[in-house]
This record gives sequence, structure tokens and C-alpha cells, in this order.
Amino acid sequence: MRTILTPEMGGYRVWGQVWGGCRQGLGICAVPKAAGFGTEARHQLQSRGSSKRLGSLGDKPFRRLLQPENLSREELVDVLREAVVDQKGPLVTLNKPQGLPVTGKPGELTLVSVLPELSQCLGLGERELQVVRASGKETSGLVLLSSCPQTASRLQKFFTHSQRARKPTATYCAVTDGIPAASEGKIQAALKMEHTDGASLVVPVKSPSRKDFLKGVKWTLSHFRVLASGSGCALVQLQPLTAFPSQLQVHMVLQLCPVLGDHKYSACVGTVLGQRFLLPAENTKPQRQVLDEALLSRLHLTPAQAAQLPLHIHLHRLHLPGTRPRDAPIELLAPLPSYFSRTLQCLGLQYQ
Repeated sequence: MRTILTPEMGGYRVWGQVWGGCRQGLGICAVPKAAGFGTEARHQLQSRGSSKRLGSLGDKPFRRLLQPENLSREELVDVLREAVVDQKGPLVTLNKPQGLPVTGKPGELTLVSVLPELSQCLGLGERELQVVRASGKETSGLVLLSSCPQTASRLQKFFTHSQRARKPTATYCAVTDGIPAASEGKIQAALKMEHTDGASLVVPVKSPSRKDFLKGVKWTLSHFRVLASGSGCALVQLQPLTAFPSQLQVHMVLQLCPVLGDHKYSACVGTVLGQRFLLPAENTKPQRQVLDEALLSRLHLTPAQAAQLPLHIHLHRLHLPGTRPRDAPIELLAPLPSYFSRTLQCLGLQYQ
């Protein structure tokens, strides 16, 4: 089986016509293009049951979170089967829960490790699924799977071309602790991966030299736009224009607005007398995110519960090419997880 992955990119939802290299093609339905989040996208952002009273969550605000380590292979296949958004032709799309790794070490329970069983469960027979696009373990959002290598290759070429042309194809939602100084803009940073004490961390590089780039430093670029703000937090739209592990998390840290649930990089933002500043990433060890008492009260969380807060980055929307060269681009949407909607409700983050 061949798996094609791109860091921090997401998946898809499919509907109605034919697109792709295999006989059955890909079913999709165009959504009119609009700046930012359109009306339909706003509705899609609200997960089912988001209007329930906060008190109904009781002492377990994250009770629906997936814990792969507690599941058998059969149970994980059942979870993924229920997460399928659509299945048309060679393509299967599902809304990946936060916390599910796509790949891992031999013997670990991951999405890729159970694809043979999932293929059988979905009636694909010998046509085993492969990953076309998926986000990272801690990120929720849609994943696109294909049982047709030609279709997978064709879609992958589209995403590769779009990335080289700096055309965004993925739109994420994030909730940040802090409000960006500008309501919209681009974040550019040179990043590198460092491996220390058995952990891998992404760190920014100031004024990188040509030698740095030869050693693995990459220029990264993301577009951001604040959709709503309140209670010292913001709902932010993020569009990565490059692909690098943890790119969105690190970019928001550079804005001094770490993503809620970022227990890896948020410690790089310090505070003195109410003013935030950036700590050297090389000298800052990852730790559980610390939220102030006012925010904890707003979120109806205890410090112990906040230590389990999931990362609030969700792949909400993707663009695909039209079925024919002259057709309009297609938007694919995914609803938010219940914990994400709960957070928006607690913070009173509404669209204007």
C-alpha cells in the first residue's frame, strides 16, 4: 500500500458528479465561492447539538474525545466507519477525530494500520484504501482516502501545484488564547525541526543563512484572519500556504496567541505585568498549557480539566478543482467537534 501524506493538511467531503481517473470517478458538488466563511460554511461550523446547555457536559467536558490506546483494532474500525462523511466511487471521506495518529511505529494503532479492515468493512473488497490527504494527530478534520491510485495521484498533483503557486487549498479554524494585534495578515517564518531529549520540536530560525537552508530550515507562510474575538480569545481562520509540521501552532505562538490546547509550544509565550513576550524556543521545554483564572471560569474548567484540553485546530474547508477545467472550484466542508463548539459557546464567540 502506498500512502501520500502532507503535514498539517486535511481531508475532504464529497457529493455528486464525476471527477477522477477511475471509472467510477469522484462525486462532488460545487459550493459558490465566497470570501472567508460563507453562510453555508457558518452553518457547517456549528456541530450538531451545540445549542445544548453547558451544564449537560457535567464533569466530563471532553468525554467524546478519542483515546486510541484504549481501543481494539475492531473498535477503531467501528469508530472510523461511523466517521465516514461520504463514499462515492473510489473515494471515502471521513471526519478524523482529534488524537488519532495517521501513521506510527510498527504495531501501533493508527489510521493507516486499520485501512485494510476499513476497506473490507466498507465493501471495497481487494481495493485497499490509501491516504490522499490527512492532518496531524492532534488536529481534527476531514481525511480523504482513495481505493484508486490514479485518482489519488491526480488529486495529489493538484495540491502540490497549488502549494508551489502559493494558492491556499485548506482552511482551518482555531481558537487562540489571546487576540492577534492585526485582524488579518500573513505570518512568515523560517522553521526547523530539532530532536532533543527524545522529543521533536519545531523552532523558528532568525535570519537564516544559506547553510541553514541546506540543513533543513524551511520558509513557511500562513494567512490568518480574525473572525470573532472576546474574553481575551479569538476565533481565527488559518490558511497554510506551505506545509511544515506544527506550522499553524508555531505561527500563532509567534503572534503571541497560542492555540487553546497547545501543550507543546504555548510555553514559549511568557507574560510580565500583563504584557506578553516570546521566549527562546531552544530553551523552553514543552509543558501543559496554563490558562488564567478568568479564562478557566469562562470555559467552566478546573485546572486539571484544562490540562486535558484538546488542541483547537480543525480542518474545516478544502478547495478542489472543478470537474472540468472551466468549472468553478469546489468547497468541501466539515463540522466542528463538539468540544470546539462548546468552547465557542463558553467564550461567546459569534460571527458578525
